[in-house]
Amino acid sequence: MTTKMPVLFIGHGSPMNIIQDNSYTRSLVALGRSLPKPRAILVISAHWLTKGTFVTCMERPKTIHDFYGFPDELYALRYPSPGSPETARLVMDTVKKVKVTCGKDWGLDHASWAVLKHMYPEADFPVIEMSLAYSFNEWIPKPLQYHYDLAAELSELRKSGVLIIGSGNIVHNLGLLDFENVDAPIFDWAGEFDDKVKASLLSEDHHALIHYQDWGKSAPLAVPTLDHYLPMIYAVALQEKNEPLVFTHEGFQHGSISMRCFKIG
Repeated sequence: MTTKMPVLFIGHGSPMNIIQDNSYTRSLVALGRSLPKPRAILVISAHWLTKGTFVTCMERPKTIHDFYGFPDELYALRYPSPGSPETARLVMDTVKKVKVTCGKDWGLDHASWAVLKHMYPEADFPVIEMSLAYSFNEWIPKPLQYHYDLAAELSELRKSGVLIIGSGNIVHNLGLLDFENVDAPIFDWAGEFDDKVKASLLSEDHHALIHYQDWGKSAPLAVPTLDHYLPMIYAVALQEKNEPLVFTHEGFQHGSISMRCFKIG
């Protein structure tokens, strides 16, 4: 019998985490060792924004270096995991509310491989990505409830041995970060918002997470754009009633990037 897989949300942060040894990256190593072996991995990426919803469906996804101005060492790295057209087809057949399309022009961006390089360094499990449908028209984000309802349909994949990972950041404000200091003090508004998310996660208050704009002045500072917040919504939409949630890492980088990670199930 196939083990029902947990669901993860990973705050991936700066691409520098790919080559660093810190408490965050060590937590990813430990997490990868603790999980049941997946049949395949599906990553909902904060970095693949599309008109409509797509999944990668190639046999060998390319490694995408979707970041600029970092050390040459990062651009030389690859994550040569196989793809899984079979799992991509399963996603397309499982989601009924919207059309999910085969995406052949993407690959694995750093929301995927920056995380998986620590969790599964041998790149020996098939990996596919799912995009975020980020617009009704041009780049106007769809409502969070739309994404929550879409994500809930992915629940059957867990029973098929698919590890689902939402990869983004709960608090993600690049305009106000302290770039020079990875251990910079946490901005008050950033800590306040992260604490509210933590409390809502622990109480299974998904309604509050969807309507985070009601939380006052900290909300637009913590979530200036939806792209990095949405993968967390995909993860919580897959939580069954009273299903346990544990934090696998807590903390901040650069004062305004929450590195909070959690496991459901």
